[in-house]
Amino acid sequence: MTVLDMTATRAGEWIPVCSYTDLLPERGAAVLVGGRQAAIFRTFDGALYALGNLDPFSGAQVMSRGIVGTRNGEPTVASPMHKQVFSLVTGVCLDDPSVALPTYPIRVTDGTVEVSVV
Repeated sequence: MTVLDMTATRAGEWIPVCSYTDLLPERGAAVLVGGRQAAIFRTFDGALYALGNLDPFSGAQVMSRGIVGTRNGEPTVASPMHKQVFSLVTGVCLDDPSVALPTYPIRVTDGTVEVSVV
């Protein structure tokens, strides 16, 4: 997968990051968009999510390597470091709601995944 660093992006601009078929279901990928690391995920139902890649508990850029699952029907990712679980929808830590990852808009255009770091 090609990773693009589009550091000169404007707010709200959509940046192509990979082909939709490059993303394996229930696995994450790290991308660099607008100078920010994001973790992007494709779930088994085909939905896409983009969160900040920085694990706020360990300080490591590892969320893309987290374990994808669900909690009470909500899609989640568990940090590979200390196993805190975050909502893929809101970025909120379900184990400590005072902590949240940033979320980014993500879409597919003509088979290409695009992320915006608004």
